[in-house]
Amino acid sequence: MSLLSSASGTTVVRPGAFVVWGDVATPTTLTVADLHAGWTRHRAEVVFDCATAGPQRHVFEGPLLREVAAAAGPAFDPARRKERSRFLVVVNGTDGHHAVLSWAEIDVDFGNAPVLLATRLDGVDLDAAGTQLVVPSDRCGARYVSGVTRVWIGRHEPDGRFPSEA
Repeated sequence: MSLLSSASGTTVVRPGAFVVWGDVATPTTLTVADLHAGWTRHRAEVVFDCATAGPQRHVFEGPLLREVAAAAGPAFDPARRKERSRFLVVVNGTDGHHAVLSWAEIDVDFGNAPVLLATRLDGVDLDAAGTQLVVPSDRCGARYVSGVTRVWIGRHEPDGRFPSEA
């Protein structure tokens, strides 16, 4: 994995790259160039209702999140649907946004949502800006994450504790 250590001792991803990690066999760091070279590019023409600027129309291109995430080898048996449905995908970005999706939402046997890790926006490569998470089915752009830095894949494991019923 190609990570850098900061002066504070924490580990950070180099600019323009993001790490795929969590309950996976092969954690990895990827760039826009890696996504261009390694996966089929899909196209999504989207209109989302921005609370501050009104309707926004854009064309995004890039690989499907499920394909990139699957390449990391999530720690589930692909043949067991219920096991897959307990996994979450959390995406963080340089814009301060975070999005949480269920694996079932993007899985072809469940929601089959064509969520992208965009490498192009309106015909312009995102090499400098970084990858963008795009959820084409969303009416608003709240789950769009710019400058993706981390994609965490893992089990949702309720700990069994419930709030007091006082």
